[in-house]
Amino acid sequence: MSLVIYTDGACYGNPGPMGVGVVAYKDDKIVWELSEYIGEGTNNIAEYTALIRALEFASSTLEKTIHIRSDSELMVKQLTGKYKVKDIKLKVLYGKAIHLCGGLQVTFEHIPREKNELADELSKKAIEKHLKL
Repeated sequence: MSLVIYTDGACYGNPGPMGVGVVAYKDDKIVWELSEYIGEGTNNIAEYTALIRALEFASSTLEKTIHIRSDSELMVKQLTGKYKVKDIKLKVLYGKAIHLCGGLQVTFEHIPREKNELADELSKKAIEKHLKL
């Protein structure tokens, strides 16, 4: 079986405080969750950072087949080659993500925001905890 990982990045203001949320499933059961405040930046940086955290987790497992689901259409289209990465900061994160895919069979799927609720909640919770909201 493969890992199915949902990722989301949140930003309060753009730029502003950022958080990431990641939920990994195996056999329809949650095997790992992450809610992390990652500093100040943009929403796209948060989205890529969530993906990188997911790929770092996937690399630490014995799983080789990984399916990433994200509501970031821009990121998914960049990772699947439909869009070019133009922003210099995103190019660095894109490169890191591609490097982490090495040795893994990774697929990317854009999903509607409504199907990414838990990762979204975890990303926002990280910011709110940092800001003590």
